[in-house]
Amino acid sequence: MPVKRLLGLLLAAPALLLGGCQKMVLLHPDGLVASEQSHMMIVTTAILASIIFPVIVACFVVAWRYRASNKRATYDPKWDHSPQVELLVWGWPVLIIMAVGGISWVGTHRLDPYQPLAQVAKGTPVPANDPPLQVDVVSLRWKWLFFYPQYGIATVNQLAAPVDRPIAFKLTSDAMMDSFFVPALAGQIYTMPGMQTQLHAVINKPGSYRGFSANYSGEGFTDMRFKFLGMSQADFSQWVAKVRSSGQSLDTASYEQLAKPERNAPVGYYAHFQPDLFQRILNRCVEPGQVCRSMLMAEDARGGAASDMASMQPRGQPGATADSDPSKAAAPVTTVH
Repeated sequence: MPVKRLLGLLLAAPALLLGGCQKMVLLHPDGLVASEQSHMMIVTTAILASIIFPVIVACFVVAWRYRASNKRATYDPKWDHSPQVELLVWGWPVLIIMAVGGISWVGTHRLDPYQPLAQVAKGTPVPANDPPLQVDVVSLRWKWLFFYPQYGIATVNQLAAPVDRPIAFKLTSDAMMDSFFVPALAGQIYTMPGMQTQLHAVINKPGSYRGFSANYSGEGFTDMRFKFLGMSQADFSQWVAKVRSSGQSLDTASYEQLAKPERNAPVGYYAHFQPDLFQRILNRCVEPGQVCRSMLMAEDARGGAASDMASMQPRGQPGATADSDPSKAAAPVTTVH
């Protein structure tokens, strides 16, 4: 095969592979946080490319210029040092490290997922009288459960939010370590049993977006996907009414059925849920008789013996500490930053 034809095929391969991509979400997201993260990634890549590409080009130029058949090239076997070359070789990488380090430090602090948003879009501050949408997230095997405390509803494998309204996520896991990721909304955030992570984000355009787990958690993790719906406020109100019309209630018994491993789980709606259910999932005390982690920590902080009591508590046997409200414990559950 001629060299030119082979080179043409190699250049055409990336175009063919990318031809089916309708939209590169990571480069063109519709959420403010994801958009700023994308901008930071592009700027950092461009800065790094400023040394990578010249070095690659220089390799070919030097190889061609100083080839054995080029008699016009200067041959100096005793050459060993050049201040100009030393300055370029060491100075430019130092400047790149300083630039990338500064951008990364400022960007990661400004886009801290635990920090509430200061604006809903570029140049548009968060309205003072518009509280963020609160969503409590639980990763199950292999599905996603979303609680909406402000509306008293819950959903499975479907998440919705109004456009230009901040979203405050609290996330945990029932059994496995997973990673909550909606590329169009914000960066990924991990979920872990007995621990709580947080994420603040906002979506700026209506649409249906992909959400999934970006962390391997067993054979069914590839089916651990959901739809994130960005809506107008009116459409979101209709969606809430639709969820409420389902009539189903999520309590301890129905949650235990829901928590069983399942692949390709369908979308589910719950018009009501047990108010302290998320806290019980977080504190590992859903079943009757289980001592909540927050109470163990509170008792341990007081120098008590709650851990001994927990080890002696019969499984399934209700107890005073197990059946009390975990949200009223003196010490909070562990929060991962």
